[in-house]
Formats: sequence, C-alpha cells, structure tokens
Amino acid sequence: MGEVDGRTALRGGGLLLRRWRAEDLPALLRAYDDPAMRRWLATQVSGPDGAADWLEAQRTGWAAGTRFDFAVAEAGRADGPGGAPEGGPGAGPGGELLGNIVLKRPDPLNGTAEVGYWTTAPARGRGVASRALTVLTDWAFTRFAASGLARLELLHQVDNAASCRVAEKCGYALARVIPALPPDHPLEGHVHARQAPAAALSRSAGRRAAAAGTGGGRATGR
Repeated sequence: MGEVDGRTALRGGGLLLRRWRAEDLPALLRAYDDPAMRRWLATQVSGPDGAADWLEAQRTGWAAGTRFDFAVAEAGRADGPGGAPEGGPGAGPGGELLGNIVLKRPDPLNGTAEVGYWTTAPARGRGVASRALTVLTDWAFTRFAASGLARLELLHQVDNAASCRVAEKCGYALARVIPALPPDHPLEGHVHARQAPAAALSRSAGRRAAAAGTGGGRATGR
C-alpha cells in the first residue's frame, strides 16, 4: 500500500489498484462495450460524455469519503515511474486495464460497507476479481478500523455464479437471499458477507474507548 502522486494506490496479488484518470476513458468505454457488462451491471456507461460523468462521480465519491473506486491493472509495467503506466492505459500487456473495484460507504458511521467489482472481457478467467477483492478487503479493514468498519458485504444477482465463486474464494460467506425488485432487479440476489478480523475489531474498540477518555476501561457516568 502506498501513495502515488498523492493518490491512494494498492498493490498485491500481482495487481495495482489505483485511482481512475482521464486518460482511462477510452479503455472504460471499451470495457462497457461488452454484453456481460450490460447484463450484470445496473449502472451503464456509454459515449464520451457518459464516461466523463462516470469518472467525475468517482472523484466526487473519493472527495466525500463515501465511495472509493480503483482501476485495476497488472503491477510491474503498469506501475511506472511516478505511478504513471508505461505506454499509457491499455498499452501493452503490463498496462492494460483489467477492471474496477469499489468500496461503498454512504454512511461512514455505519459499521457495514459494500464492495463491488467488474472485470474486462480479456481479463476474465485470470483470477483478477478474487485477487483485487483480497487486496481491497485487507485495505478496507485496515484503513477504516478506527471508524468501526466491522463488516463488508458483496451483492450479486442469484444467477451470477462467477461472482458467487469469487465471494466464497475471498471469504465472503453467503449471508442471505434478497427478493427480486423488478424491473431493475428481476431476479433474487445473494448477499455475501465477511467480518473484520478480530484483532482489528479489538484495536478499533480500544481506540474509541481511549478517545472517550476511558482508556479502554469501564466508562463513568459523567
């Protein structure tokens, strides 16, 4: 984990997770020009204006601290000097855009947040989703431990077997089935969940108690 040009960048599993940039827009449009993306994603992106609006929404989310989207690329050549991909986005095997992964915290005071992802058509079958989700999960529980993040949820449509496998591989157990909500959600959905490590929860509780002036002990009535 580190900072690239003042922007959060995460590394792990042979991947680089970095902030989206304006030069990614052509690759973003190519990614959304895919039947699988149109089938599984509720939010669609089309045309240069739509791509620019999507990118601005990601900037807004980061600024508000409620949504943290990362572009996923191969580490190595994709991680050139100063954090800029050598050859630019989509250039060469090491610089190609592989997908997107996001942490959603619309209520930063809530102990539960949501994760989501998509991968480009050429990246599928390479373990990109599970590797990226592992990196994001570790970062989220570490980065937001002090604010009480205790649970991450991953939602997908019931017939999306690939997402089911990714969730289970990354330790997100099936928690419940949610009903269909036509027309936007014509089928039932799965909610997978993963709890924060016990050590992280303990550290978080200790910090909150210390901030309250109790030093981790019993609070007074004052």
